[in-house]
Amino acid sequence: MKKYEVMFILRSNIENEAIKVVVEKLSNVFTSNNGKVLECKEWGFRELAYEIDHNKRGYYVWLLVEAPVQAVNEFKRVARINEDVIRDIVVNYEG
Repeated sequence: MKKYEVMFILRSNIENEAIKVVVEKLSNVFTSNNGKVLECKEWGFRELAYEIDHNKRGYYVWLLVEAPVQAVNEFKRVARINEDVIRDIVVNYEG
């Protein structure tokens, strides 16, 4: 299994309870597919460099995961269909 850095941005009008639910749901995608979430940092609300879907701010979440490729592909699929996620990226971890 490889290590990956995962970052996703949630829309700005999301409530605090919903943030916890979405972060847990997306983290569970890795754990339910034989992966591990090694680290999770919630950076909170920040200004976006440019407007995305009428959002000028977003809630940033960064994960360090160790997972198989199938888990990464499933995360990308789930993040793409989740209406609360406005951007996501997964890159190999070189640490």
